[in-house]
Amino acid sequence: MKIAKYADTEPTRELPGVLKREVITARDGAPNFCMRVFEVEPGSSTPEHAHPWEHEAFILSGRGVVRGGQGETDIGEGSVVFIAPGEQHCFINTGKQVLRFICLIPLQD
Repeated sequence: MKIAKYADTEPTRELPGVLKREVITARDGAPNFCMRVFEVEPGSSTPEHAHPWEHEAFILSGRGVVRGGQGETDIGEGSVVFIAPGEQHCFINTGKQVLRFICLIPLQD
């Protein structure tokens, strides 16, 4: 079992204005999933990309939009997002506070 505060995990800077913390990974003994916490500064966004696996996100705080195959959809605290395998997507902070969300992905071989 691992119990920790997410802020104690050293972040990596994905892009200017975007921090990623990998809070649960295979290094912790997780056999199937990786849990990440992203922090996107106002006016910033994650890179637009696609990958062959699904992933899920839970918005902890802030406001923004998620851009996907069906256009842009508003998101905010308490929103959940499912992104299908192969779907082009990105998260954009349109608010005045940090957009913080949990993202779950399957572990890659």
